Amino acid sequence: MAEKGRKILVAVDEGDESMYALKWCLNNVISENFKDTLILCYVKKPRAVYTSMDGKGYLFSPDVMASMEKYSNDVAQSVIDKAKRACKHLNDVKVEIAVELGDPRDMICEVAEKLNVDMLVMGSHGYGLIKRAFLGSVSNHCAQNAKCPVLIVKKPKSNGGNDKH
Repeated sequence: MAEKGRKILVAVDEGDESMYALKWCLNNVISENFKDTLILCYVKKPRAVYTSMDGKGYLFSPDVMASMEKYSNDVAQSVIDKAKRACKHLNDVKVEIAVELGDPRDMICEVAEKLNVDMLVMGSHGYGLIKRAFLGSVSNHCAQNAKCPVLIVKKPKSNGGNDKH
């Protein structure tokens, strides 16, 4: 009987921490011997809804809205392209892409559940207590709410340019 390959979801974003987590995963988790499937997941944050109802909001022209949408898509494509380049050396590992729109905390967990992944790998931004209280920790939320094992990879503090990854 053929061995079932693992499905490993890696959350990627614009930060160095997520790319470090991806590279760490490629070096320490992914195995061509297991016929793994690597799923690169990027979540676009929804645009803020602006209204002119209360007089305090902003009303953007269709051209500005289209420009904002194009920028969001360009950022997503750039992140995915960078992540795919990091995976180019893989031979027997299938690489899939998932781009979602929504709150990253919820969408990453939803994608992991929908795709029935064996593991979620993500970086940690290393926010301090205050910043984490205001911004929320995506990795902490996923660790608490994902229905699969979650591996949070912390990028080591810089050591004067001698990083190996």
